Amino acid sequence: MSLGCVSAILLTCFESYLDVSNSPSARFHGNLDITTLGGAGFASQRTTTEDNTWDLSKYDGILLQIGKSDGKRYTFIIKDKLLPKNPENGREQSTTSWEYDFEAGAGESTSGETSSIYIPWSEFKATYRGKEKKDAGKLAKENVKRFSIMMRSFFGDQEGDFSITIKSITAVSKPKDLEKGFVELAARSAGAQDDEGKPKSYFRILVEIVAIGVFAYGWCWLICQHSDDLRLPKLWS
Repeated sequence: MSLGCVSAILLTCFESYLDVSNSPSARFHGNLDITTLGGAGFASQRTTTEDNTWDLSKYDGILLQIGKSDGKRYTFIIKDKLLPKNPENGREQSTTSWEYDFEAGAGESTSGETSSIYIPWSEFKATYRGKEKKDAGKLAKENVKRFSIMMRSFFGDQEGDFSITIKSITAVSKPKDLEKGFVELAARSAGAQDDEGKPKSYFRILVEIVAIGVFAYGWCWLICQHSDDLRLPKLWS
């Protein structure tokens, strides 16, 4: 189920834009100047309609198709509840957000390729006003009201110009809708990370498993060849 292109509304502490092309794709970009608030800040774009409701209960998660990216960390956000604006100040009232942080490699898709990030529902973290909400219950997948993408400073870890191209945002079911070639396919949920703390791709995990198997086979073969000296019975002749 494709959620289509994001209809943009400026929801930023700083300057950001969402340029929609005929590809179709959308480029989320801008500048994050964290000096204004002493290291804090965010910029985001979201769906504008408040009347639509997406029933995603039959799907297993969200698939982000990413084009060219700067390699910075972004956040994909879902809301399953919206409240009327505060009558006193006209501002939107806060509700629980379901968030997932992700990174796409810098410079990817320069040759037209697409990197895919699959996010199972279990990987979305409930937050309220930027803080984790452990008593949030479960995401109401049958009542999704809004989705958005955010660039945040992560308490001063990143700032300045940012840019990421989003080719599609789709609700998917396993294994029918999933295709080969994912850069990241729930590796994060498996807890697999590289030396820099980033999620490993399934290809890298598979290579490591094969390497371990080859090492174990070689070690077993060596022991069996010298089993007489070690007074161990041979497993095969």
